[in-house]
Amino acid sequence: MTSALLSPGTAALVLFGVFFVLLVLRVPVAFALGLACLPLLIVEERLSPLVLFNETFKAYNSFILLAVPLFLLTANLMSVGGITDRLVRLSRALVGNFPGALAQINVILSVFFAGISGSSTADAASQSKIFIDAQTREGYDLSFSIAITAVSAVLAVIIPPSILMIVWGGVISVSIGALYLAGVIPGLLIAGAQMATVHVYAKLYNYPVYPRATLRELVIAIVVSIPALMTPFLVVGGILLGWFTATESACVAVVYAALLSIFYYREMGPRQLFDALLETGRLSAVALFCVGTASAFGWMLAYYQIPRELLANVTSWGMGPIGVGFFIALCFLVVGCFLDAIPAIIIVGTTLEPLSRSVDMHPVHFALIAIVSLAFGLVTPPYGLCLMVACAVAKVKLRFALKDTLIMLAPMLAVLAALIVFPEIVLFLPRLFAPEFLK
Repeated sequence: MTSALLSPGTAALVLFGVFFVLLVLRVPVAFALGLACLPLLIVEERLSPLVLFNETFKAYNSFILLAVPLFLLTANLMSVGGITDRLVRLSRALVGNFPGALAQINVILSVFFAGISGSSTADAASQSKIFIDAQTREGYDLSFSIAITAVSAVLAVIIPPSILMIVWGGVISVSIGALYLAGVIPGLLIAGAQMATVHVYAKLYNYPVYPRATLRELVIAIVVSIPALMTPFLVVGGILLGWFTATESACVAVVYAALLSIFYYREMGPRQLFDALLETGRLSAVALFCVGTASAFGWMLAYYQIPRELLANVTSWGMGPIGVGFFIALCFLVVGCFLDAIPAIIIVGTTLEPLSRSVDMHPVHFALIAIVSLAFGLVTPPYGLCLMVACAVAKVKLRFALKDTLIMLAPMLAVLAALIVFPEIVLFLPRLFAPEFLK
């Protein structure tokens, strides 16, 4: 035990109490996490407010986290360089004849974009501008159009390369290569659940269908898109083959996206490059500031041994791996409603990690349960960042699309439950292609 002035219970009450009060007052999450630490740092004799600065900046001394702005830059380069347009064309050729064609294209494009960007926020922003207005013009309900755009954007944090997997691997020391492989099947299952939901909506409301693409149109769309589709294979394959680390793969992805946009598709000039760099700097600053203050908050939790106290009663419940899996999912589902995914990983992930170990849950299985659960938080109020972005583009309030969003989450919850009950869904590809990453 530390010789702290306050008990773990009192310290937890102060930390979380101040944090939630600040959230109610609409203080940004990153600032609220840092400010919540100050009362204890002032009261505790052995500590000082300088700890907040030290722990915040110590978090940035991470080679792995450098991959975050680099993957965001890759996504922005792809967007301004005309690559997204080619992927839309391919998506239409593949599923344009399915019921609810434009919404199905929306989902498929999210799968492709997820394999490039790793950022749900970037996906939601670009997809909203492309699809929401286009779908409403074709007779789709606006609420449905917003909901499917926001919900499909969460695939970017599940399908590799995922920024959340990079953060998880850096914070909890899990192989990023294994996490990348583990995310493929869950991501595709969730995409399938979303497409099935669109199919039901299309049948109920008679949403339009496009003519089936000819073989020539499909071949042309594939040929034009192949260079862009090589990005995820380059990133993930390079890591699996030992050519480069996760951060180095992000550097390769940036260079590849830039060369593709400038010399192959020839749609990016100096102005577009500047816009991509500016947007990347803005998004990176927000994400990484959260990492720093969340690390300081996590350090305070560890100092007062709050995680051990919180888990003391839980371990006495005698839950098996499945019970613990559902408990972990519930914790992340609730936390994801209020907190950004990156600080949630740093705070809640490190807190629950000993519980997962106590039932011999594989670290990769634990990570995927958490990441998929946190993906729901991107579209569930009051946080719901992807839903916020989609509603902002559509110029409506968040509650306008809430009903359809919740309906679409139901089959996704079924997939999450399957991941918990059947760990092999997560572990199959890592065991098949890179069993050394699971050791």
